[in-house]
Amino acid sequence: MIDKNCVFCRICGGQIPSSKVYEDEKMLVFKDIEPKAKVHLLAIPKDHFKLLSEMDCERAETLKYMLTKIPEIAKENGLENGYRLIINQGDDAGQTVFHLHIHILGGETLPW
Repeated sequence: MIDKNCVFCRICGGQIPSSKVYEDEKMLVFKDIEPKAKVHLLAIPKDHFKLLSEMDCERAETLKYMLTKIPEIAKENGLENGYRLIINQGDDAGQTVFHLHIHILGGETLPW
């Protein structure tokens, strides 16, 4: 499912440009435009859903797939010494784009 009003869906569809670092039929990874670390990537499923609570079995398989690809993508982007994954859920957690996404942060020693 695609939401035509969602910025990440529009990035997936090519209507909004991004600095892509990886793409396949299930996911897209691109550089965050407001990085919070030396390397700050966003991994998004191409299927639109907002929260983990909206996940069904098919979306869970996509998320599992994404989590298995992220170590390879992290390594290809210079994160051999480690990285942090963050999935914000809802307003109180600071989620600003309501399309599930995984922040991949690294390239430096990150504060706790």
